[in-house]
Amino acid sequence: MSKRTTIKDIAQVLNISTSTVSRALTDRWDVNPDTRRAVLEVAAQLNYSPNPISLSLRKQQSFTIGVVLPEFVNSFFSEVIIGIQNVLSAKGYNILVAQSNESFTIEKKNIELFENNRVDGLMISVAKDSDDISVYESLIEKEIPLVFFNRVPENVAVSKVIVDDRKWAFKATEHLIKQGCRRIAHLAGRDNLSVSRNRKQGYIDALKAYDMPVDESLIIETGVQMETGVVGAMNLLKMPLLPDGLFVVTDPVAIGAIKTLKKSGVRIPQDIAVVGFSESPAATIIEPNLTSVQQPTFEIGTAAAKLLLAQMSDIKPALQTVILDAVLNVRESSMCEEFRKKRG
Repeated sequence: MSKRTTIKDIAQVLNISTSTVSRALTDRWDVNPDTRRAVLEVAAQLNYSPNPISLSLRKQQSFTIGVVLPEFVNSFFSEVIIGIQNVLSAKGYNILVAQSNESFTIEKKNIELFENNRVDGLMISVAKDSDDISVYESLIEKEIPLVFFNRVPENVAVSKVIVDDRKWAFKATEHLIKQGCRRIAHLAGRDNLSVSRNRKQGYIDALKAYDMPVDESLIIETGVQMETGVVGAMNLLKMPLLPDGLFVVTDPVAIGAIKTLKKSGVRIPQDIAVVGFSESPAATIIEPNLTSVQQPTFEIGTAAAKLLLAQMSDIKPALQTVILDAVLNVRESSMCEEFRKKRG
């Protein structure tokens, strides 16, 4: 029985590495066309045929994608998942979702779990206290396809999908200014999150654009969850002079703040006009209905999934940052005839 030709035999004839031969035979993008042609010619001369078992192992896929979210409480992420699923299910992929409960420690464990289970790719929206990019850099070094969305680490070279937070925070604050507000406070998220920094900067940009002072005492770092809005509102109530406008980093924080302010007798919007960010379902349930920036959640999911599919292909595309637009839905929490008349 004649000896079966292997990729090692081809490599010896051409004096190249077996890994180069392997990549050439699987039509990888990172092989010189002349080298690929030479490998194919020698393979034909030696009557090479791939070992079906080895080929199966090389091409083995789990057809599973891991998605790591900071939390499930906010409907924002469940709507993003629908967009992700819409794209990936059509390509035969299953989706496994894990949430970090806003803990970087849990986020790291979730990533390790998915990695150990050999998912084909990862999609991540980081927790509020994520500050160790070495975890993400390790995934890149291992060539694990990776895409970030919504909450993204700024100093990691991967593809990302975000909303233009700075622009729409500007528009939200501008809306309050145009309603006549002259003392506008901001309940901000933690500064380690890019979404928090960008929304705070948009708020500052708007004040400066309208020649209004930036009063640091009116910027209160809270967080991104409803209970932090309660704490933020309590801080506002301690001020000698209440603000007449309030731009809030997320809808849950805004809702927590509105409930607390109302319990203390503050009228919304007659005393304080409020604008949130993220357009949660509760925005149209709470009284008064909340003015909010609506993000394109479904489109965030579909865009992120398409970027991941590209990263999983043999033809590695350039890294991309997709920036999506939003819309400001104006409702009763910032609009009132009495409110506008009072401010002339």
